Amino acid sequence: MTIKDTPEEWEVRATGTPFVGNKTSVRTDDLVMPDGSVARRDYQVHPGSVAVLAIDDQDRVVVIRQYRHPVRQKLWEIPAGLLDVPGENPLHAAQRELYEEAHVKAEDWRVLTDVYTTPGGCDEAVRIFLARGLSEAEGERFEVEDEEADMELARVPLDELVRGVLAGELHNNCLVVGVLSLVAARAGDGVEQLRPAAAPWPARPFEA
Repeated sequence: MTIKDTPEEWEVRATGTPFVGNKTSVRTDDLVMPDGSVARRDYQVHPGSVAVLAIDDQDRVVVIRQYRHPVRQKLWEIPAGLLDVPGENPLHAAQRELYEEAHVKAEDWRVLTDVYTTPGGCDEAVRIFLARGLSEAEGERFEVEDEEADMELARVPLDELVRGVLAGELHNNCLVVGVLSLVAARAGDGVEQLRPAAAPWPARPFEA
């Protein structure tokens, strides 16, 4: 038996969009169940995101601390952002986010993992990249606003992040998945066997 997620789409009898926001919306579908009954499902429609686990030659990860209002907490996270343009190349978006949030560039990029953040209620897909060979970016720093104006930046040893994740002290989805995926990759076939940065992404197709 092959353990692999597969595409499938059940019949939708009716659909509506009761809410449209600045970046996301809410969709309501009347979905046909396997027994023929119809059930209503509400979910958030999301453009998709990218995140970057950037690690330096001292095995420290670039992290930011930012206020997240829905959970009423300041969370330690890895640089991340929305795919603002449909069909946008996710690598380009990830490079932009690393520059804007950390003023850092990287020489080596690989796909660490792809995830659906909350598939029971949102269609958000995130591609998490591994970035190595870090150096300070040239040019002026990106001008931040809103929550990002209060953002903190740090480099934290990978082992310390693993400890925090397992202790229940760090909760950001991309940080948790990224950190544990890197540890698993190192313990398995090695980082060099990760997918290339331009690997296909069926959840959010793009042009190279």
